[in-house]
Amino acid sequence: MIIYNTTYQMPEADARDFVVWMSEVMVPRLKQTGYISGVRLSRILSHKDDDSECFALQFEIESTARLHYWFVKQGQALGKELLKTFDNRVLGFFTMMEVVVEGK
Repeated sequence: MIIYNTTYQMPEADARDFVVWMSEVMVPRLKQTGYISGVRLSRILSHKDDDSECFALQFEIESTARLHYWFVKQGQALGKELLKTFDNRVLGFFTMMEVVVEGK
C-alpha cells in the first residue's frame, strides 16, 4: 500500500478558500476514481506561522503503478487547476510512502 502525501503552504488569507476548493473539487475527484482510499485533508499544527497555514492532503493507493496511472490521467490536470485557482500563493511538495507495518 502506498500513502501519497502533499504538503501545502499558503498565506493565512487563502486558507479558507483552499479548504473549500479541496473539499469541493480535489477530494471528490480523488474519491471518484474507485481505487483511491483514505482521502483526508489535515491542518499541520507543528509548522504554524503567524501569516501562513499548512495542510497535508493524504490518500492511499495500491501501488506506484496505479499512482502513476492516476497522476497521468487526473493528477496533472488537478495540479494545473489548483495553480490556476491560487496562482503562486499555494506551494506544495509531495511525499510517497510505503506502508511497512500496519497495526490491526
